[in-house]
Amino acid sequence: MLFFSLIFLFLVSCKNNTKPINISQVKTPEGMIWVEGKTFLQGAKSSDVYAMPREKPAHEVTVDGFFIDATEVTNKQFKAFVDATGYLTIAERKISWDELRKQLPEGTPKPHDSILQPGSLIFNKNVKAVVDMNNYQQWWTWKIGANWQHPEGPNSSIEGKNNHPVVHIAYQDAIAYCKWANRRLPTEAEWESAAQGNNNSTIFTWGNNLESLNQNTNTWQGNFPVKNESIDGFELVAEVGSYPPNSIGLYDMLGNVWEITSDFFNVNYYRKLDLSKKIINPSGAKKWFNPSNPYQEERVMKGGSFLCHASYCASFRISAKMGVSIDSGSDHVGFRTVFSPNNQN
Repeated sequence: MLFFSLIFLFLVSCKNNTKPINISQVKTPEGMIWVEGKTFLQGAKSSDVYAMPREKPAHEVTVDGFFIDATEVTNKQFKAFVDATGYLTIAERKISWDELRKQLPEGTPKPHDSILQPGSLIFNKNVKAVVDMNNYQQWWTWKIGANWQHPEGPNSSIEGKNNHPVVHIAYQDAIAYCKWANRRLPTEAEWESAAQGNNNSTIFTWGNNLESLNQNTNTWQGNFPVKNESIDGFELVAEVGSYPPNSIGLYDMLGNVWEITSDFFNVNYYRKLDLSKKIINPSGAKKWFNPSNPYQEERVMKGGSFLCHASYCASFRISAKMGVSIDSGSDHVGFRTVFSPNNQN
C-alpha cells in the first residue's frame, strides 16, 4: 500500500546451483523461453545518459541458465490461478488501519472510513497541467474498487483483455501465483540477463539506439503526463507481444508494465558490492533501503512501463529500477515468472 500510504501523508501534512544443465534433457515449460547461463555487465552502461546513481557502478555478474515467461503474466493466466484457488488480491481485501498505520510515521491520523476502502492506484488521464514534476501525486489517483478485474475502477472490466498483462498486482500476490504455478520471481540479475538476450552489455533490449524506442516498446510520447501522442501505437497498456521480441524471443521486457523481482530495493546495493570477487547468481541486497520511503519494505521492479518518458523517469532501459512496496499495486505494475530446472524452484 505504498502509494495509498503516501496519499495519506500528502493529505495530512538466490543462489542457484552452479551445476551445468543439459537443456536438451529438460522439457521447456509452456510459454517460457530458455535463458543461457552467462556473464554480462549488470547496471548502468557508461554511455547511458539517463543512468541513475542507484544503477551504478556497472559490474560483471554470472548467472546460471533458467526459463522465463515469454510475456508478462496475462489476465487469462492470472484468472486461471484465481479460479483454481479462490485467491483474493491485496487490492480486493478490506484495509486494516491497524496494519496500515505501522507503515506510516507515528501520529498519522486515521482517515475517514469512506476513504479507507479496498482499491488501488490508477493513472489520472485527466491531468491538464503539472506544477512540480517531483510531486507524482498530481497524476495518480487512489481509486476505490480498482483491482486486477477492474483495472480502471468498479465500472471497468477485463472483458476482451485476456492477453493484456495483469495489473494491480502486489509482490505478495505475485508470490502466491508463483507458488501455485511452481515458479518463482526472477532476481534482478536474472531479469537483466534475460533482457540482454544474446547481448552482454547493451542499454536496451534491441541494442544501444534510443531512436528505435518507439518501434520496440510501449512508452510515453509527447508531454508527460499531460498528453501522450501514442506514436508507438498505444496510449496506455498494450496486449502482450505487441512489439518485436528481443534476440531470444522475450516480449515487453521494456515498457508496457513494470515487472516485480524478488530482490530487496536498496539504493546503495551496487555501491557496497565487493567488486574484487566474482559475483555469481546474486540475490540482491540483504535489506531494503530507500530514503524516500523509509517505513515500508520494497522490492525491485524492472523494465519501466507505458508511462515512462525521458522527461521523467526514462526507465525504458535494462539497468533502470525502482522500488515497490510488497503490498502495493497499480495499473502499470505486473510481473513474469521463472523456472529453474536445477532446484525445481
